[in-house]
Amino acid sequence: MTALDLRPAAGAAPAVRRVLGHGLTEAKLLVRNGEQLLVALVIPIGVLVAGRLLAGRLGEMQVLAPSVLALAIWSSAFTSTAIATGFERRYGVLERLAATPLRRSGLLAGKGLSVGLVLLGQLVVLSTAAVLLGWRPLLRPVPTLLALVLVLLAVSVFCCLALALAGSLRAEATLALANLIYLLLAGCGGLVLPVERYPGWAQPVLEWLPTAALGEGLRSWSSGHAPVAPLGVLALWLVVAGLTAWRKFRWTS
Repeated sequence: MTALDLRPAAGAAPAVRRVLGHGLTEAKLLVRNGEQLLVALVIPIGVLVAGRLLAGRLGEMQVLAPSVLALAIWSSAFTSTAIATGFERRYGVLERLAATPLRRSGLLAGKGLSVGLVLLGQLVVLSTAAVLLGWRPLLRPVPTLLALVLVLLAVSVFCCLALALAGSLRAEATLALANLIYLLLAGCGGLVLPVERYPGWAQPVLEWLPTAALGEGLRSWSSGHAPVAPLGVLALWLVVAGLTAWRKFRWTS
């Protein structure tokens, strides 16, 4: 009879499994947070329903639906990421996880994965709601492919800006400022309202904001046009935001 080998075989899980586990855990924590669900789903769905009930006063569904999708991306990639990371940094979660086999690179990769999973769920739910309310996007191959690239660029930009904010300020200041920036740019940053509906003097400035680039790009895609100019704006912002996060982010409070 062969003897059983009950000696412990301690060791880190493979890198991919570590990142997947961390990403799924963070995604579950975000979904369970009532405040995050309010920002991620309840408010965007409320805007869609209000637009339908007000018979186009907030814009036709062809314009309103992609605007709401842009708002959802903004809320999860920037606001939620900044607030969660700020409090993780305050309570020492970041420095402790960074010292585990997950390491800093795995921690950031898992955080990015969690944002992607939450966003995927958001976009599926909101797109379904918008279609039920009358949205009929013109899904052409090239514009749709460019729209996917646009969304990836926007998520990367917003996450970098969130890390720069959360890594520079105290958690309470991050919470207040992230919510203020969310409200300010959601209302006046070209996300919900097309840039053409703002005063003429403000339009050249708004066109260079990452939020306006995302909103205008998704609205162009919804109408069957390729969002070329917004892609260039977001690519420039990714360089700026990435360098800012690299220089400003601190793992400890």
